[in-house]
Parts: sequence; structure tokens; C-alpha cells
Amino acid sequence: MGLSWPLIRREIELDSITKSLTTRTNGCGVVLTGAPGVGKTTLARMAADSIAGDVRWVAGTESARGIPLGVFAHLVGASTSRDPVAFLSAARQALLESTSTGHTDLILGVDDAHLLDQLSATLLHQLVLDHAVHIVATVRSGETVPDAITALWKDGHVLRMELSPFTREQSIKLIESVLGGPLEGLSANMIWQASGGNALFVRHLVEGAVEAGTLRPSRGVWQLRGRATITSELASLLEDRIAQIPQEVLAALQFLTLCEPLDLDVLNALAGDEAVEEAERRDLITIVDHHQLNVRFTHPLFGEVVRRRVGRAAGRRLRGKLVEALSQRSIVGPTNRIRLAELTLDSDRPIDASLMASAAEDSIGMSDVQLGEKLARAALDETGGFEEADLLARSLLWQGGRAREGEEILKSFSPEDLDQRQLVRWGISRIANLFWAIGQTDDANRVLTILQDRVSHPSLVLCVNAIGCACAVFENRPRESALAAQAVLAEDHIPPGAVEWACFGGGLSLALMGRGYSVEELAARSAAVANHVDGLLRYPAALGEILALTLTGNFDTAERHAATYLRLASNGNYLAWGLANILVATVEIARGRYINAAGRLEQAIAALNVGDSADASSWSFPAYVSLSHAYAALGRTHEAQGIIDQAIARTGPQVAVFAPQLQMSRAWLAAAKGETSAAVELARSAARSAAAAGQLAIEAASLHLATRFNDQTTGPRLTELAAQCDGPVVSLASLQGCALARGDGGELHRSAKELEAIGAIPDAADAYAQAAIAYMASGDRRRSLEASAAASTLVTKCDHMSSPALREAAHPLPLTSREREVASMVAAGLSNREISERLFLSVRTVEGHIYHACIKLNACDRSALSEMMRTTTK
Repeated sequence: MGLSWPLIRREIELDSITKSLTTRTNGCGVVLTGAPGVGKTTLARMAADSIAGDVRWVAGTESARGIPLGVFAHLVGASTSRDPVAFLSAARQALLESTSTGHTDLILGVDDAHLLDQLSATLLHQLVLDHAVHIVATVRSGETVPDAITALWKDGHVLRMELSPFTREQSIKLIESVLGGPLEGLSANMIWQASGGNALFVRHLVEGAVEAGTLRPSRGVWQLRGRATITSELASLLEDRIAQIPQEVLAALQFLTLCEPLDLDVLNALAGDEAVEEAERRDLITIVDHHQLNVRFTHPLFGEVVRRRVGRAAGRRLRGKLVEALSQRSIVGPTNRIRLAELTLDSDRPIDASLMASAAEDSIGMSDVQLGEKLARAALDETGGFEEADLLARSLLWQGGRAREGEEILKSFSPEDLDQRQLVRWGISRIANLFWAIGQTDDANRVLTILQDRVSHPSLVLCVNAIGCACAVFENRPRESALAAQAVLAEDHIPPGAVEWACFGGGLSLALMGRGYSVEELAARSAAVANHVDGLLRYPAALGEILALTLTGNFDTAERHAATYLRLASNGNYLAWGLANILVATVEIARGRYINAAGRLEQAIAALNVGDSADASSWSFPAYVSLSHAYAALGRTHEAQGIIDQAIARTGPQVAVFAPQLQMSRAWLAAAKGETSAAVELARSAARSAAAAGQLAIEAASLHLATRFNDQTTGPRLTELAAQCDGPVVSLASLQGCALARGDGGELHRSAKELEAIGAIPDAADAYAQAAIAYMASGDRRRSLEASAAASTLVTKCDHMSSPALREAAHPLPLTSREREVASMVAAGLSNREISERLFLSVRTVEGHIYHACIKLNACDRSALSEMMRTTTK
């Protein structure tokens, strides 16, 4: 695709340059300094073009550097004088006489002023000193600059401005304007870090990645998958710098491009101290101290250019030397094992299956399942053994459609041929594949039965029970899951895998059951074993922790913990990043940050790449539930309906636990459409479903949602639930429900204030709106206005969310709730028959409601009523 790159205006810098070119307060112009490609020339020309004046441009070049006044030749003409003073005088006169009439000042633009010959620099200096011209000049950072140019800003004759690279936000804005769609946050980080914010590098990186197919859209979100690619044009620009370095320095850089970062002592041993020191002097590499001295490229793109110079045969040989050098040192820690194994794979050294397997385990533990697959496959090719096959299957589990490939690998092994430890690993990997990744719960349960029948070793039995408790909660058996988790965690000397699965199932169960305060201990135990289990598992396992905190009203803590998971995931792994964003969005929705949450969830779903496939649906399913809620709260009903339809298509026993929450999202959608009765019934249905499963916290949340939609029957049950659920949220919901039934504006106002105080902003907004309605009904106009103003303030904080109570409080009408609902449906374009079917009323009853609404609003007919409702609810 052909990409069109706009000019990004740097308003602050542009304003400063323009002022410097039109006044003499701060001298007679500006000199812009900065790295190549940062946008100096673009900004200078943009500023000069914005001024009505006579603008002349010259550009310093290496070829003209040895010619006196070479860059000015086209402006001042030839001179026969050999006297420099006379030469300068003639050039000055010719330049100024050529200025267009009607303009008092000449603006002289000088690109690459560091390349000016001495006479040109002197002429420029004199012109500025005499206030004969304004100048806008660019100078490349790190270059030797003529003294006459340096003196301009040192002596205060011109302003010197250091032009910084683009910020992350500026880079994203530029890229998205070119691509015509949103850029995934993780991909934005990768491009920004690779480019250093350099405008030129950003452009070539994006164009190269699009051309190579590594930057492509998924569900409307542009994603970078793979190494950042550079265009041949950018490579040529950078090659100029690389081509000038000595061969021994290039040899050092070739080792570094194959293994970055690299221990300084290792690089010195391979390439020689002098070569490494020269590379540092030329600012090609930097040495960082992270418990040991490591060498990195000063700019990532240097490594890309050097890598292009290394052929396959040379690469194998160089990697072999790196493997030999690194093998002579103590291999400590997973990072060093992974690095050595990856180098060995593509080197001329023999494969060590044991190293490959260990490194694959490390990679999976660090969430890099793609590398884990590569290393595990190499180990399996060498041995054909079960241990290596299990590693490969575990790496495939998290890669969408690859889970079925993992299942085929594991099915090739018979349980009769495995010892108990191998049998448990075989079974747990198959269950995880079948249940969460593929959605074949019956097959998963059959494998679980095999383990329950055949495993007898006590610690291994704990592992079997733990995976069973995780399955149970997703099948919507939270009480059973919580008891099983409690039994596992009560034992001594529990294997890490058993701890993680038990905390996963138990934590989610307790959160949903209203025992959120008990989840903290499980979250701590899960964190303690996180480095000993599959790294990606920590993210879906954390959902119980985040839900527990939000359902108990601990929103600040929930936000901090979710942000911590996102930081852990922001290492270039898009699967972890997508899962972590679901956690962050869960908190954002609870706090009413719907726009942020919607954008985040859109990117999370695209990152997990579930598309039209059911693969990995269990992990990503909460994103669909939350995104439909966010869309509906924002009034984006069409998009909400689309996401709900996709969620329904992915339902099944493997995600049965989320059915009540999906029903709540459907209630939000009905409310957004103005179908309040349906919204209340859907919320009640969610509450009944949650109650049947023992999800007391979700039952309470569903009844509170019905309360917010004006259901006046929820108070008694919410009062019962307040005594059973941890945290203040349910108690405040009970207060609101009871006050709503009585029409007590004062108590509704109190519940709103307390909800606001704990951070439940969307809930508080509705409670304020209901207080305003109750006050107005009792004739207390002053307090009604106060409560309405408070609701309006919170609505702004919640991205202008919409709900039945907020609409009624903002646009009070002399209609009953049913009349208002019918009138809203008329405004939505529904026929009387459609309204009757949705509200389970006769057509005659609907016609009666429309007639009474028209009388009360002085509307002459149905069309006038529709127009009036659309106008008053905007």
C-alpha cells in the first residue's frame, strides 16, 4: 500500500521559530540543532513558509565545503576579486540587492550549516550582526561547526533550539494518521523504541514493516508481529555511517548484532579491546551496568543495518564463536540459558537437547511461547521424548489455533507408557488445551477422570485436584471449586503447579461468591510460585484478584495491581500484553473510564487474535463481556450488539461462569436502546442465574444494576446479600435500593455520596440522578438541582455515559416510566407492533401510552412525539 505522510506540526517550537524570524527581541533568527532525521529541515521550512517575506534557501554540502562562498553562488553570482574582504562585500551587496521590493527583511534559510565553508559562515555572521537578515539554520548534533556559526547563538544574536525526537504520543499520532486506523499499544512501543522517536526512522520503519507484512491490521487494529523492518532507502542512509568504520570495529558490531546485549568481557575477548573502545568512541555502542557491564547499540537501527551485512554462512560461524565463548562461562539464570540455546540453534555447533529443553521451559515461564516452541521443537527433534513433546504442546497452548496441534502431539503418547509424574504433566497439558484453548470440555473431563483414577502419589494428587478446581469454576461451579482449592492449599509441600491452578480456580470462585477479602492470600501465594509455572497463566489467573478488589470497592488497589501486570507484560509479548489489558480494562470500567476501556479491549481482542475462531475463547471471553458493557454505556449500541453476538457465539461450558455478566451487558444494551423494562428483566435474569450458581457478588451487582434501571423491588434481597458479601459496595447498593422503593431523595443522595467516596463513579452518577428525580417528585426543587448537578459532574468523568436515570434527570418530562419508555422506543423508530412484542403489551395498550404521552407533551401525533423525544434526550 502507498503511504502518504503528513507534516506533524510542533506548535510550541513552530511558534518560537516564527517569533524569532519576525522580531528582534531575541536576536535575528534561530539555529535548530538535532540528530539526523529528527525533522529540523521540515520544521525550519514550515516556519519560513508561514511568514510573508522574501525567503532564500542555501544548503551546506560536503562537495561545496571547499569552495569559498560555494553555497551562496546561485544567489550572489561570480566575483573576480581574490581579496576575501572585497569578495564578502560584493557578495553581501549582491545578496541584499536581490531582495524583493516591498519587504524590509530577508529571511535566509541555511540547511546543514555545519557544512558551510569558512567564508560562507563569516558572511552569515556579518549579516546577522548587522541585522541585515533573519536566519533559520539547521545544524546536525555531534558535528564540528564553524566558529562563526557557533558564535551566533553563544553571543545571543540568534536563538538556539535543540529539536528533540517525537514523543511516544506524537509518533503514534503520526503513524495512525498514515495507516488510517489505531495502532496497537504494544506495537507502538516497539516502533517508538526502535526509531528513538526520530521522524525519518519512524517513516522508514513503518513503510518497511508494511511492505514486509509484519505490520498489518487485525480486527481494525494495526499490529507489528516480528522484528521491525527497515526500508532499503533507510538502510542506505545508515550504511553511509557504517561504511566509514574500520573492519575490526565492524567485526565487533557483527557479534553484537547476533547477541544483544553482550557481556563486555566476552565482546572484548572476541573482537579485541581496541575495536570495542573505538566503537564506543564513535557512539555506535553504549555500555550499561546491570550487575555486570553489558554492551548495546546506541541506536537499535544500527544493529539492523549490520545484521543485513551478515550472510547465513558467516552468521553460523559467528554464532558458533559466541556459543564457544559463552559456554566457557558459568551459565546462570534463565536469560543466559535462553540466549545460549537460541545462538546454538543457528550456529555451526551441535545441538544440546538438554540445553534446548531447559531453555524452552525458561521461555515458556517467561511468557515467550513462540521462542519456547522453537527451542522445544529442536529438543524434540533430537530426542523424540515425552518431556520435550510436553514442552512443545504447552508452548502451542497459548497460540490460538496451534492448540489443536499440541493436542495431536500429546495424543500420540499412551497413558500406559508414562510414569505418574509424566502422566500428570500429560493430563494437565491436555486438559488445559482441550478445556480453555479448544473448548472441548467433555474430552477435558475424560482426561481428568483418567488422572483421578490412575494417580496415587500424594503431591501429584494435589496437582490433579488443583486443575479440577480451575475447570469447576469455569463450568460455573464456584462453591465446589472454592472447597477443592481450600483443600489443596491446606496441604504441606505443594508443587508450584498445584498452587497456581488452585489459586486460579479458588481466587476467581471466592471473588464471585462475595468473599473478596479472602482472595488476597491466594493472590500472594500465586505470586510466590509465578516463576515456576507457565508465564502466561498468571494473567488469566489474576482475574479473580482484580474482580475481588473491584467488587469489594478497593478500586485504587485494583488499579495499582492491574498496572503491575501490564508492566510485566510490556516486554514485547503481545499475548501477555493482551491478557493484561483485560485486567486493566476491568478496573477502568468499574471507575467509568469507558473510552479508555473500550480502546484497550479492542486492542486486547485483536492482540489475542481470536478473530472468528473459538480458539483461546476462555482466556479472551471476559474482554467481550466488558467491551459490550463499555460500548452500551457510551451509547454505541450497534457496536455493543455486534460484540454481544460474538460473545454468544463463543459461549459454552468452558465459559459458563461468565454467563451472568454477559446477561448484565445485554441489560446495558437494552437500557441504551431505551428499552428499560427489558433492561430490568435482563438484570434480574442475571441475578437469578448468579444466585443459582452461588455467585453472590455477581447477584448483588446484577440487582444493583436493576436498581439503577429503576427496579424498586431489589432492596430486601440486597440487604440479605450485604450481610454475606465482603466490602461496602453491596451495603451501599442495599441503601440505594431501599431508598428508591420509598422515593427517599435524602437517602438516595447519601448513597450517591458514599458510592462516589469509594470510587464507584458510574454507580454514584445514577444514584445522584435518582435522588434528583425523587427530590423533584416531592417538590424539593433546590435539592433536585443540587443532585442533578452532581450527577452531571460525574457523567463528565464517566465519558458522558448514558443510563435511564441520567436521561430522566437531565430531561425531566411529565410522563410515567412506562410512557417515557414507549415514547423512547417510538423515537428509536420502532412500530407499535414491535413495541408491543418487546414489552409484552397489547398493541392497544401501546397506542394508549402513546396517546397519553402526546397529550402530556402537547404533541399532535406520533411523528411529533418522536421528534420531541429525540430533541429532549440529546
